Parts: sequence; structure tokens; C-alpha cells
Amino acid sequence: MSTAVSIPLGVIVAREDIDSQWQDHVWRPIGVLPGAPDIDEWTELQRGEGWVHYHAATVPLELFRKETDSYKYNLEGQEPVLYIVLTDEDDNDDDRPLGVHMVTACPYEAADYLDSGEQIVEAVPMPPDVYVFVGDFIKEHHVEEKFKKRKRDEVKQEEHKFGQEPLIEIRKRMRQEN
Repeated sequence: MSTAVSIPLGVIVAREDIDSQWQDHVWRPIGVLPGAPDIDEWTELQRGEGWVHYHAATVPLELFRKETDSYKYNLEGQEPVLYIVLTDEDDNDDDRPLGVHMVTACPYEAADYLDSGEQIVEAVPMPPDVYVFVGDFIKEHHVEEKFKKRKRDEVKQEEHKFGQEPLIEIRKRMRQEN
């Protein structure tokens, strides 16, 4: 039984002109193309006034059995999404300063990348084909775990009175006796 499966997804990145005194454009992921072919360089898909859409890369969407809870949580939300993680590639000489790091259906993994603040993480709508793929994976691998409440360890609380041996010494002695 396989612990992980994957499908290729093409990542669509948009370059959009903005009105700002600090920069003239922004880059942001806007969607995915299920089953897209591998590409070596960014491919322009569409162009309009003030924007350009590129097929930036084809990366695998990997699903793991141990993360089915998070996938289930994602699919049960109002709008299931995929999270695209882009990395800054300043050493690139061309006008495309971003690299596609990954695509995930796990909101918890996306949150980990958001916490670092070093990557761009955006949610995009999950296409119906991918929704079915993730749903089938959950049906096959998800195991509901019963909630287990932890019990506290019982600790002996002794009242310490003035003039007694210091508590730290008592605890040392008790550890040595055990």
C-alpha cells in the first residue's frame, strides 16, 4: 500500500501592474492546470492591459496518508483551495524573480511556510478534478482517531514549614531513594 500519491499541476503566476510609489508591479499565483506538461522556462499564457499570466512551472501535488485530517478539513471548508508556495530568486537575471517551491492541499503545511515570512504563500481555488482526486485519497486512507483525554500525573504536594529541611534537599533525597 502506497503512503503517498501525486499528480502534476501547472502553476499559473500573474504579473500585475499596480499604482504604488515603491513598486510598479506584483507577482502572485492565481491558479493551477491539472495534468500540465513539464516546462523548462516560463510560458506566457495570456496578456492584457496591465497584466500577464504565465505557466511558471509544473510541480507535483503530493498527498500523504498521515495528513488526511488536514485534507479533509480543507475539503469541508466553504471553498476548497490549493496553496502555492513561491520563493524569491533574486539571483535570477531575467524579469521573473520567483520560483515555484511547491503546491499543497494541506492548510497546516501552508501555515508553516507563512510563519517564516520568507516565501509567498497564496491560496487558489481547487479545480474539480483535483477535488475528486483528493476526496478519493481521503476515502481510501483516512482513519478517524478517537479523542483521548490525557490524565495528569499525580504529584505529591507537601506543605513546607519554616525551619524544615529545604524542599530542594528533600526532593534530591527522595530521588536518591527511588
